[in-house]
Amino acid sequence: MWRRFRRDRVGVISACVVLFFFAVGLFAPVISWLYGKDPYTRYGQLESGLLNEYGYPVKPNGGIDGEFWFGLEPGTGRDVFMELVYGIRTSLLIALAVTILATLTAIVLGIAAGYLGGRWDTAISRLIDLLMAFPQQLFFVAFLPIIATLFVDPRQETPTHVKVISVIIVLWALGWMTLGRILRGATLSLREREFVEAAKVSGASPWRIIRKELLPNVVSPMLVQATYMLPNFVTTAAALSFLGVGLTEPTPDWGRMFATAAEVYRSDITYMFFPGVSMVIFIVAFNLLGDSVRDAFDPKTVR
Repeated sequence: MWRRFRRDRVGVISACVVLFFFAVGLFAPVISWLYGKDPYTRYGQLESGLLNEYGYPVKPNGGIDGEFWFGLEPGTGRDVFMELVYGIRTSLLIALAVTILATLTAIVLGIAAGYLGGRWDTAISRLIDLLMAFPQQLFFVAFLPIIATLFVDPRQETPTHVKVISVIIVLWALGWMTLGRILRGATLSLREREFVEAAKVSGASPWRIIRKELLPNVVSPMLVQATYMLPNFVTTAAALSFLGVGLTEPTPDWGRMFATAAEVYRSDITYMFFPGVSMVIFIVAFNLLGDSVRDAFDPKTVR
């Protein structure tokens, strides 16, 4: 698989782009220290001459210059470059956490349903059908405030970490079913194979058969689907922040930047450019990476 993947130039380039984004998120504090600014300080309000009386950058192109590489945020005067760096960090943290939780849930329930069969298969399959019937966007918008009230009194200000946990829980609740169904189908085709029957005859427990015989044989569809899930969670989390039910001020977030850009694009189109281009590059690169991983795992694919 690795040899096939290395021959795929698109896949290698996409993997480098994805690793670059993860490196930016991981080393955001280091970048902030080297750059000399942070995503929270309102530089435009602290220093005169950066914003005009309407709150927009005085300098052209959104205030881009040698001091503020991507310009200033209209109204607050925060540094756009640092907002984007920390926004990438926040979005990838949420998406990665949801992907890991959703994958683990799909492994447990999907493989259990496929191998155990009978009542277990019926119950888990009906649960998957029920959850997939929910209109996801409406579910996210409706249940995020409810989840937050489980941790904080509604009369109090919701801390940022509670908002992050709430977003992760809601995305996880409706994010594992597709992979779970894929793993169930793969397990159904494997449980009658000779090596599984041999393990049963040798006296292996169901847990050992699942762990040693079935799980290694479903790694391929699991990894391929995970590469598609993570960018979807990034865009969903950004959409929730854009709608005002996800992360809010002053937490740096891709979706919150889009929400601000939608309000000021008529007067400052530059502010929308950097988060928009960066998200398009990340999503396209990750989807191309998913295609390359799928082709590398498929022995029938010719490159």
